[in-house]
Amino acid sequence: MTNAGHRLDPLLRPASIAFVGASVRPNTPGNTMVRAAAMDGYSGRLYAINPKYDVVEGVPCFPDLASLPERVDHVVLGVANDYLEDNLLAAARHGARAVTIFASCDLTGAANDPLAGRLTEIAREAGIVICGGNGMGFCNPGIGLRVSGFASSLAMKPGGVALITQSGSAFSALAYNDQRLRFQLCVSSGRELTTTTSDYVDWALDQPDTSVIGLFLETARRPDDFARCLEKADRLGIPVVVLKVGRTELSAGFAASHSGAIAGDNAAYEALFDKWGVFSVETLDQLAANLALFSAGRPAASGGLASLHDSGGEREMVADLAAKAGVPFAAISERTKEGLRLHLDSGLQPANPLDVWGSGLDFETHVEACMDSMLADPDTAIGVLFQDIRDGSYVAEGFTRAVIRSHAKTGKPVAVVSNYATVNHRALALSTTEAGVPVIDGTDEGLQAIRNLLAFRDRRAATHTHPDAVPREVRERWRRRLGQEKPFGESEALALLADYGIATPRAIAAATPEDVVAAARKIGFPIALKTAAPGIQHKSDLGGVRLGLADESALAVAYADMTARLGPQVLVAEMAPKGVEIAFGLIRDQQFGPYLVIASGGIWIEALRDRAVALPPLSLEQAQALVVRLKTSPLLDGGRGRPAVDRAALHAALARFSMLAADLGDLIDEMDVNPLLVSDHGCMAVDALLLGRNAGRPT
Repeated sequence: MTNAGHRLDPLLRPASIAFVGASVRPNTPGNTMVRAAAMDGYSGRLYAINPKYDVVEGVPCFPDLASLPERVDHVVLGVANDYLEDNLLAAARHGARAVTIFASCDLTGAANDPLAGRLTEIAREAGIVICGGNGMGFCNPGIGLRVSGFASSLAMKPGGVALITQSGSAFSALAYNDQRLRFQLCVSSGRELTTTTSDYVDWALDQPDTSVIGLFLETARRPDDFARCLEKADRLGIPVVVLKVGRTELSAGFAASHSGAIAGDNAAYEALFDKWGVFSVETLDQLAANLALFSAGRPAASGGLASLHDSGGEREMVADLAAKAGVPFAAISERTKEGLRLHLDSGLQPANPLDVWGSGLDFETHVEACMDSMLADPDTAIGVLFQDIRDGSYVAEGFTRAVIRSHAKTGKPVAVVSNYATVNHRALALSTTEAGVPVIDGTDEGLQAIRNLLAFRDRRAATHTHPDAVPREVRERWRRRLGQEKPFGESEALALLADYGIATPRAIAAATPEDVVAAARKIGFPIALKTAAPGIQHKSDLGGVRLGLADESALAVAYADMTARLGPQVLVAEMAPKGVEIAFGLIRDQQFGPYLVIASGGIWIEALRDRAVALPPLSLEQAQALVVRLKTSPLLDGGRGRPAVDRAALHAALARFSMLAADLGDLIDEMDVNPLLVSDHGCMAVDALLLGRNAGRPT
């Protein structure tokens, strides 16, 4: 599919460009932007704008835009902040449809500097799309175009990577240092005055050559558009890899619920990325590794990793790190092992991972044969050579020739990973990558990229089962209730959970000694006694919960004490079966709406900070995957005399809670279910806190 009508075409695929502020002085942005534009073969029409010159770097120069022989698509403003507004107005009068701005768009340095706002308004009124300001520009190697005042001399060849970064330094680092990464588009989006990350992603998704999208993200300026782009990428089967910065944790003082206190500022992004299969990385090296492997263009087959090594010690290191990274090795068959044995020196064992280096005699032939055998195994998803290849080494050259030939004989992905990231292999790594076998630097970086390639495969093949929806009348009744200003008490919050199919204990509200005893007799001892005083969010912190009261005498003492400290209103509840304590949470993010938190529950929830997040709704399979992410998930399997819990019941409860979040989350600020006790008999929500959006927070 082509995108001839895309609104960003005049910006990213212009037929003509004018460079305002062009200069003949070398090593300045005004000179570099003209010189670099056609460096990679751009065939469009170029004009320089500066009344001082007739020609700049071989490009005809005119005094102003009004003097040009045609209306250009794109105007590059290589001028200082003081001259931006007048020149943008001139571009609007000229009829340009796109502008790139390098300068910061800041005249005063004050937080409320008005220049950026004025530039945005001018552009919107004129129908101009802007790249920047405060950016490094962009590159479109597919048409040989660079619009940048800071370009390098390295040639850029077209490929399948679309990189959109809100960091200019990240743009320079990935675009201008290593030719192994081949770009379909590379953008430094800067302040995103009119054109946001979402717009660039949307454009890239419409290009037939895009194979992977990489993002360096500080914030999503238009959250709804950003979410739609991620959904579009997932639907089209194009992987997205994100380095999200600014992931500081939210102070507990800003959140009323435990879930809000442990989720963190970045939780909504985590949930959004999980929803649409986006892969998160933490460093530029990880980002580059993922982009290199995904852009090679071959999906992972079924099974796991098959790896070849020229060192027994490094093989053991990779095996250890693969286990830590969650990368499974292929369980190769006996037939494959027999094929390997024919090409291994005495003492080398046919196994995966495989140490293939022996005497070195005719090693290139044996490496190729071993890689062929491993790739032919039905449980091999990807074949990888882990070797510290270096320029000028006949061994490294022989190994890479062997794996390149193996790569040509299979449809499975093949890669090389160096265990030492700073080996001197620039020429060999580039030639190997250009032959279709990406070379990735660093063991951790390579394994993480491999894990993500396998996860992308699994996501495409996943099936989803959803619980039955609640009756419409139930949903609408709770929406009406949540629309009221009246705060929610615990009993009402538990009733909401029960209506969504989550088990809760029988409970009766009481406010006198006689009513308390009557309620306990009706429910049956032992019972739990909880304060129901208005405005108390975390009852345990104030001594507002007494458990296991065995008889009326114990109940009377507990109620008298609670009344004296917290008032007479209480909830008398049945004791839930003992089990592992889990917490569910719901938080409404102002950008992306409601998201879910599952965590280790009980009184230590904020100390343990063991949590996972997701956007609702969840299928049963997604709920299961979320539970497994908890560090305390192994506790659910029992041990030391305790039986394994009913995981299926927990998955169903989480899926139903996610249904509640999807149906009602827009009317809820925060909700805690803590603890939810999970045992071999099922699970039960014991306590709940709900803060309605309209009801405000208790005082």
